Amino acid sequence: MNYQHPNNMPKIVLTVGDESGVGPEIILKALCSNEIPQNIQFILVGSKKNLQKTYNHLKSLGLKNIANPNNLQIHDLEIHSTNNESKSSYGDSSFHYLTKAIEIVKQYPNSALVTGPICKKSWSLAGHYFSGQTELLAKYCGVKNVGMLFTAKSPITGWRFNTLLATTHIALSEVPNILNTKLIHSKLDLFKEFCCRYNPKPTLKVAGLNPHAGEEGILGNEECDWLSDALISWNKKNNDIKLSGPFSPDSCWNSSAKAWREKDAAKHDGILAMYHDQGLIPMKVIALNYSVNTTIGLPFIRTSPDHGTGFDIAGKGIAQCQSMIEAIKAAIEMNKI
Repeated sequence: MNYQHPNNMPKIVLTVGDESGVGPEIILKALCSNEIPQNIQFILVGSKKNLQKTYNHLKSLGLKNIANPNNLQIHDLEIHSTNNESKSSYGDSSFHYLTKAIEIVKQYPNSALVTGPICKKSWSLAGHYFSGQTELLAKYCGVKNVGMLFTAKSPITGWRFNTLLATTHIALSEVPNILNTKLIHSKLDLFKEFCCRYNPKPTLKVAGLNPHAGEEGILGNEECDWLSDALISWNKKNNDIKLSGPFSPDSCWNSSAKAWREKDAAKHDGILAMYHDQGLIPMKVIALNYSVNTTIGLPFIRTSPDHGTGFDIAGKGIAQCQSMIEAIKAAIEMNKI
C-alpha cells in the first residue's frame, strides 16, 4: 500500500499496541488534541474493527474529544478473529502490528514511528521472545548499538530532561555482569549524538552503580575498579563534552528536579543511568505524564508513551493520553531537527 502524500507531508506511523490495554483509547484521544500539529499525516497500524469498537464504547461512556476511525488512515490488519481474546492472540497481533509498522516507516524517509504499549508476557505466550519493543526494533533494523532513552520537555521551563539507560530489560542481578567499559563508551557515544541535536556542547552526568557510588570501595567496587576510568578515557576522546560522575544515584537527579521546576536553575543535558529502574523512577516522578520513551541509534525516529498497557483501567475511558501526545510531539520535533 502506498502512503505517499502529494505534498510529501511528514508521516507518523502509529501502532495501537496491545488492544486489550489502553493503547487504542489513548491514540483516539491524542489525535483529537489541539496540541498535535495539523500538517502531519498519521498512519495507524492495527485492527480497524477494534478501533471502531473502542470509539463506539468511549462515545457510549460520554466522552466527546475522540478521533473517529472512519476519518483516520489505517493500515488494517486482522491477525486473529475478534472472538479470540486470549493474551497470546493480543500479543501476536501487537507483535505483527509493530513489524508491519517498521516496514512502512522504512519506505518513507520523512517519517517516524510512535508505538503503543505492549505486554511482554503476551508476546512470550505467542512465541515472540523479545524482552521489549526496543530489542525487536534493534533486530529488525540490524542495529547493535541502540539506546533506551527517556525524554521530557518541562511545561514549566521548556527544559528538555533526558535520561539514558546503560542496560535495559534485564534482571537486576545481571546488571553488574553486563556493564563494562565498552558498553559505557557505546552508550555515551549515542547520548552525545542525541544531545548535540539540542546543544552542540552538552553537559552529561553519570550515575554510579552502587549506593553512594561505592563510597570509595566500601559499598561496591565497580566505580573504583573501572567505571571512573571509563568516563575519563571517553571524555579524553570527546573533550568538547562536559562529562562528570559517577555520582551517588540517590542524589544524581536532584538537579533535574530543580531544572524541571525553576527557569533560572542550572541546566544539564542528560544523565546516564546504570539500569532500568535507577533511571526510570526519577524520570517518572519528576516528569510524570510528560515522559517519553525513545529508541536512539535506529535509522528512523521512534518514540512511545512512558507507561504500560494499563490493563486494570482499559475500557473505563479514564486513561490519560498526555504521554501519547508528548510521544507524538517528540517524534515530530526530532524528525525536523
